[in-house]
Amino acid sequence: MPTLVHYPLDPSSRLVRLMCAEYGVPLDLEEIKPWLREEALLELNPAATLPILFTDSEDAVVGIMASIHAVEDFYTPDIVGGLFPADPLARAEMWRLVEWVLVKLNDEVTRYLVEEKIAKRDIRGATPEPSVLRAAKANLTEHMLYFNWLLASRNWLGGDELSLADFALAAHFSTLDYMGDVDWSKVPPETRDWYSRIKSRPAFRTLLNDRVVAMPPARGYADLDF
Repeated sequence: MPTLVHYPLDPSSRLVRLMCAEYGVPLDLEEIKPWLREEALLELNPAATLPILFTDSEDAVVGIMASIHAVEDFYTPDIVGGLFPADPLARAEMWRLVEWVLVKLNDEVTRYLVEEKIAKRDIRGATPEPSVLRAAKANLTEHMLYFNWLLASRNWLGGDELSLADFALAAHFSTLDYMGDVDWSKVPPETRDWYSRIKSRPAFRTLLNDRVVAMPPARGYADLDF
């Protein structure tokens, strides 16, 4: 059974978990806080980032991009299509949006909110910086407008079919939703409908059951109809 070194609210780890759940691949989960830079983590990845995936071998697959490809290469079921579109142009659009989420959305929104709300809890005397929280939430509003513009004319984020782009964005949204940083009453209906559809997939149950010590999820986090 493959093993994933992860943190429950790390969106990149969540993406790998979603992929494995979608493909019916059980995972052993080993939780670690990457911001503590513990020796055990640094031995696996000197960059102290997650996820780290162990497949059926003893070799570590380090980082989100390597893990994505490892899951797709090793675990895509033969009887269904994977999360990578077969058409080259559709696949290029998928990768464009995956990069948008993993780089731009993460660097402008998710990373700051996780650092301020979660990582700082392990630093004595540290408290979230209001100006950083405000900036991240303002950035989230702009990203939401763009995602909704896409979803207003597509069945899924990257086009007509579900793809890795949807799971990447859902992984980040689920982290933000857990922390209470998405006001769904103000989110346009196209994006609400998309998130409700992907949240209702069986693969998503593994995320909806997550709980962080001393930080319960925001109200409605596990509700399929919101």
